[in-house]
Amino acid sequence: MIEPYAVAGFLAAVFPITATPGASVALLIQGGRRRALPVIGGTITGLYVHATLAVLGLSAIVMQSSEAFAVVRVVGAVYLIGLGLWTWFAGRAPKTRPRTEPTYMRAVLANVLNPKAAAIYLTLVPQFVTPQDNLAVQIYVLVTAHALLALVWLSMWAFVVGKLPSTDVFRRWAKRVTAVVLVTLGVRAAVTA
Repeated sequence: MIEPYAVAGFLAAVFPITATPGASVALLIQGGRRRALPVIGGTITGLYVHATLAVLGLSAIVMQSSEAFAVVRVVGAVYLIGLGLWTWFAGRAPKTRPRTEPTYMRAVLANVLNPKAAAIYLTLVPQFVTPQDNLAVQIYVLVTAHALLALVWLSMWAFVVGKLPSTDVFRRWAKRVTAVVLVTLGVRAAVTA
């Protein structure tokens, strides 16, 4: 079983990454408090996908192969840019259109297609596990701690977003800012080696 000090150390190491605003925060701002649960759930699901891939060793293959890593990075970048563009132009859509936005899946994909999230479970997690104990159990304990941290952090963001004005002008500008953040994240992911 993993030691409590290892979990605490992992949380201390992963907190700056979690606290850096990214696609999940952008999706929260875009969707508002009423869509907070799908965004938080999708983000946490993405963390468990990365942990499971690390347990299975598939992420290691991606990280060892520069070509596979480049493909994941480009697909993730294209997804973020596409999501940003969709967000920008969805702000111009007429209000009579039915709202069937798959917020949960957007959050899952934003996390799963983020190679930096995969790198956490391939480069950071090994520093906090012991090879003589069950690796899968240790990794799932760490991802659960990470998920709880993400839950608290994103819930705080949802609370803040819920306190923001809900006028049409504010929502339109919030969507524009969200779109720019998503496109910027996508471009940064595309050009980062």
